[in-house]
Amino acid sequence: MHGSHAGDTRLIRVLLVEDNRNDAELALAELDDDGIVHEARVVDNEEAYLVALREFMPDIVLSDLSLPGFSGQRALELLRQRDADLPFIYVSATLGEEAAIEALHNGATDYILKQNPARLASAVRRALTEAAERRASHRAQTELIRAQRFESLAMLAGGLSHDLRNLLQPLLLAGESLRDHADDPQLARLGALVRDCGKRGLDMVQSMLSFARGARRAEEVSLGGLMDALGLLLQGSVPRAIRMEMAVDARDLAFAGNHTELQQCLLNLCLNAIQAMPEGGELRIETAQLRLDADFFLAGEQPHPGRYLRLSVVDNGPGMSREVQARLFEPFFTTKEHGTGLGLLSCRRIVASHGGVMRVDSEPGRGTRFDLYIPLQEAAADAADANGDDSDSLEGAAERVLVVAEVASELSLLSDTLDAWGYQASASQSGTAALQWIGAHGLPDLVLMDADMNLFTGVRTLGALIEQGYAGAVVMLVRPDAPPQLDELPPLPRLHVLDKPVTTRKLLRTLRLALVSAAG
Repeated sequence: MHGSHAGDTRLIRVLLVEDNRNDAELALAELDDDGIVHEARVVDNEEAYLVALREFMPDIVLSDLSLPGFSGQRALELLRQRDADLPFIYVSATLGEEAAIEALHNGATDYILKQNPARLASAVRRALTEAAERRASHRAQTELIRAQRFESLAMLAGGLSHDLRNLLQPLLLAGESLRDHADDPQLARLGALVRDCGKRGLDMVQSMLSFARGARRAEEVSLGGLMDALGLLLQGSVPRAIRMEMAVDARDLAFAGNHTELQQCLLNLCLNAIQAMPEGGELRIETAQLRLDADFFLAGEQPHPGRYLRLSVVDNGPGMSREVQARLFEPFFTTKEHGTGLGLLSCRRIVASHGGVMRVDSEPGRGTRFDLYIPLQEAAADAADANGDDSDSLEGAAERVLVVAEVASELSLLSDTLDAWGYQASASQSGTAALQWIGAHGLPDLVLMDADMNLFTGVRTLGALIEQGYAGAVVMLVRPDAPPQLDELPPLPRLHVLDKPVTTRKLLRTLRLALVSAAG
C-alpha cells in the first residue's frame, strides 16, 4: 500500500504487467506522487496474470506492450473475455500512432508512452471514473428492466386474480357447508379440508398480489398475518438442506405500518440468508416486543425511546467480515455474482420510513443476524374470531334474501348456503331477472349481489332496485382489484361491501349485521 491524498482515500488495486522492475517502480511512483491510494501487484507471464485477475481482482490493469513469452495484446484479450469494462491502459516505450489506434479499437482504455509518465496518473483517474459511470449506467439499465418485468408481473397478477377468486369461491362456500354435516364425520372432515384448501389458496393469491402490486402506504398490520404471508412466499424457496423455523410472539399484535413493504424487507433478508448457505444450515425468523431506551440509538439516529417490535432474521451461515459489513448499505455493493446490491439499502429505507432502526450482527464462521426495530403505535386488533363457534348468532329467521349473481355455480352455492342457515333465498342470474322477481314477489328483506356482472352490472342493478323503491340492506361481493364505481348512485347507508372470495361465516355475520342495522 502506498501514499494517501486528502479527500481521495479509496484504495485502488493496480495490476501491472511489466518485466522491468525499474519501469514498474516508476509507474507506481507517478500514482504515489498524485496521491492515488493503491495496492499493486506486478506480473510478467500469462499464468501469474490469470491468477492475479482471479484472486487480486484489480480495479485497473497497466500493461507493457511486449514481454518475453507474453504480450500486452494477449493480456487485453484475456481481460476482455472476463470483463468488458475494467480499465486497461498500455504503458509502452514503442507504441506508434497506428498501433495505439489499433489498441483502442481492440478494447484498450488508453495508452501512455513511458517517455511521458506524467500523464499516467490523470489517465488512471479518468479511466476509473469512466468505468464507474459505465457500471452505474449498466446497473441502472438492469434495474429498469427488472422494474419493467415487475410491472408486467403486477399486470399479469391483476389479470389472473379475477379467475382465481372465482375458482376459490366455491371451495370456501362448499367446504363450510360440508363441514357443518356433523352427523357424518367423514363428510365433515372432507368439508374442513376443502375449506382449508380454499383459504390457503386465497392467502397465497392475496400475498402474491400484495407483493406484486403494492399496498396502501399506511395501514394496520397484523403480525400473525405478516408472518403467514412471508411463510407462504418462502415455501418454494427454502431448500431441503435448510431448516427454517418461525417463532412469532403475540400473533394477534396489530400495529401501524405497511404490510407489503415489511413483507418485501423480510423476504429480501431471508433470501439473502438462504443464498449464503448453499450447503445447508438453519434459518430462524423471530419476533419480540421490547422497550428501547435512549442509549440504544447510535449517532446519526433519532432517539425515540419506547415500545418496539423486533423482527429478526437469523442464520448460521458463513457470516461477514467487518470490511463487508462496513459496505453493506453502499448502493450497488453486493457479494453475489448476480445481484444489484440494492436489497439491504431498500430494507433500511423501509425500516426508516416506519420510524425504526436496523441492526446487523455478524462474524466470519458464526452466522448473521438482522434485527428490524419497528415502533409500536397501539392499533386495535380485529376482535372477530373467524374460527369461533358462533353458529347460534349466524342463523337466519326466514328473512327473504334476493341473491343476484351471473355465474351459475356461485349463484347456486350462495342460495343453498343461505337456505341451509335459515333464510329464504331466491336466485336471480341477472339484474333484469332480479327486477322481474321484485315485480312478481315484492321487495325482499335483503339483497345479496355479486358486483362483477357483465350484461347488467351490479351498479346498474343497484340503481334500478333503488328506483323500484328498495331501501333495505345490500351486501355486495366485489373484486378487491376492481371495486365498483358507486359515484353515480345516491348515498347508500345500508350498503355492506365484502371482498371476494368470502367465507361462509364472514358472509353470514355480515348478513346478520346488515339486517340488524336496517331494522334499527
